[in-house]
Amino acid sequence: MKTKIKIFITAISLTAALFSAQNGNIKKHSLDLDGASTNIKIQPTMYGIFFEDINFAADGGLYAELIKNRSFEFDEPLTGWKQPNTKTLSSNLDSGFLTIITDKSKTNKNYARITVSNHKNYSLENEGFRGIGLHQGENYDLTFNVENISGNISAVTMSLMDENGFVISSASTIIKGKGWQKYVAVLAPSKTIEKAKLQITFTGNGVVNMDMISLFPQNTWKGRKGGLRKDLVQKLYDLQPGFLRFPGGCIVEGRTLAERYQWKKTIGKVEDRENLINKWNNGFSHRLTPDYWQSFGLGFFEYFQLAEDLGAEPLPILSCGMACQFNTAELVKMEDLNPYIQDALDLIEFANGESNTKWGKIRSEMGHPKPFNMKFIGVGNEQWGEDYIERYKVFEKAIHAKYPDIKIISGSGPSPDGEFFEYGWKELKKLNAQIVDEHYYNSPEWFLKNAGRYDDYDRSGPKVFAGEYAAQSVGVVKPDNKNSWLTALSEAAFMTGLERNADVVTMTSYAPLFAHADGWQWTPDLIWFNNLKSYATPNYYVQKLFSNNKGTDLIKISENGNPLKGENSLYASAVKDSKKGEIIIKIVNTNPKETSVEINPKQIKFGSMMTKITLTSSGLADENNVESETIKPKEEIQTIKKGKISVDIPANSLVILKIK
Repeated sequence: MKTKIKIFITAISLTAALFSAQNGNIKKHSLDLDGASTNIKIQPTMYGIFFEDINFAADGGLYAELIKNRSFEFDEPLTGWKQPNTKTLSSNLDSGFLTIITDKSKTNKNYARITVSNHKNYSLENEGFRGIGLHQGENYDLTFNVENISGNISAVTMSLMDENGFVISSASTIIKGKGWQKYVAVLAPSKTIEKAKLQITFTGNGVVNMDMISLFPQNTWKGRKGGLRKDLVQKLYDLQPGFLRFPGGCIVEGRTLAERYQWKKTIGKVEDRENLINKWNNGFSHRLTPDYWQSFGLGFFEYFQLAEDLGAEPLPILSCGMACQFNTAELVKMEDLNPYIQDALDLIEFANGESNTKWGKIRSEMGHPKPFNMKFIGVGNEQWGEDYIERYKVFEKAIHAKYPDIKIISGSGPSPDGEFFEYGWKELKKLNAQIVDEHYYNSPEWFLKNAGRYDDYDRSGPKVFAGEYAAQSVGVVKPDNKNSWLTALSEAAFMTGLERNADVVTMTSYAPLFAHADGWQWTPDLIWFNNLKSYATPNYYVQKLFSNNKGTDLIKISENGNPLKGENSLYASAVKDSKKGEIIIKIVNTNPKETSVEINPKQIKFGSMMTKITLTSSGLADENNVESETIKPKEEIQTIKKGKISVDIPANSLVILKIK
């Protein structure tokens, strides 16, 4: 209740301060649309996706694996596992017990040694990621590795159980031979369960070793074995993104350099990838998540493959030798920076090299002989200060000496202003940086007031990547933030300013992307999901409407010769889509009452029909949820009379007008 009151008060105060509707009179706005070319192209990368493994976005989310800690690699190797028939975890138990064996010569170093005795029904259970989501009528591939050590264990039974302990699917596998063997079974649950668990039982007595116990739906994106969760990828595909930035975010940096993201450890055979604690497992005191790790089943090859599936440019971000400056701020000495630089050069070869190169061959052997044609690479996430600039210089020189056509993303720090931001921009300009990444998490009021942020940026300087942004309904890093219509509306207003300045701003992405309903750390987020379903927020639909209607060329829309950036509560941008032969106008009305606009064309002739897409809600505090998406676009066809457009723009709305 407190959260709703806060949002309501914020909405009321913003309405009073920023939205004008005096005496109930609605002004009719006359807008001029100039069809003459501005010579400003809308880049295909204008609207993209930022992915970071926060909020269970990868393991437990996009990566469709259903077993948590499948190879016993967490710091606490039994995390996610239970021995329900034992009273304690000590030895000499009646039914059996489990111990962890470690082989430090391997990247996947741990496995479970299970002793079964006395026919007392020893079992082992896995809880999944806040439960295991199962859909009735679908099949699930179960795989596991077993080494028969001694005794007469003849079979292993794998059962899926509902919340009450009832078996909803089961399969027994005969154990044969010596040495490690991989076993496969298919399970078909008899009902849909959001929080199921896996139970493993044994026939006979003896000792076996087990490792890589894995469960995947067969119904993954593109049907790939061990692939990605279909409904989540579909939502990304529907955005029609221009790029996919990965793998973050602060996990690129790590709390320490040892915990940074190292792309070479995320490729090759999935079972050989070294697990790593996730930076966000204890990143926020309000949501401590000690069971949050990275299996890297979703690794760099899979990211590149996903970008290709989405029709998006891959945009990897690499460590520049600086751990997160909000944590340890650990720094690699300049004389020790070469391995980090070599990682960047090797990544370009992995993505773009022919199959006869060292890293191109590895990509080819993983199933993609054709290069990924990567065009962008990021150096550091949101580092700041002299140490970052010093390291960026070395990276830039080395990368462009070998790969002059690669565009390098640099960063201006974690804030949209202040001493570090100003210093970063000043130095990056001196270095003729190509694209500078800006981040801003702020209030809806800030986004409304900053729609003209880029109007006065230097047109001859570096381009801007608005790499992370989202309106915060309560405050930055506050767990009560909501994906309300107010936040989405303010972002839409701000995005018209990004689009109006497409000669400076060439890449943009909302952040974070995903959040598990039971496993999140940060709010707000673009797409929410549980183990069975997902839903799109109002913010998602704002992003989708801009991205699906980005056009190819910027054209000018104005009122009394001025751009619409909040005067009279109106914001607007306009583009031409030369491929589709369309004019696309985006109008945001932040007035609490309906507004009428007349659009007068100049040097352009309209067709007779117009598509009007409206996104709005009656309350600024309204949200979508997993059961109902009440805030979503509504489309209608209208007739254009006498070559002019007269259209009503509802209160607190985003309207897209598409005219042939």
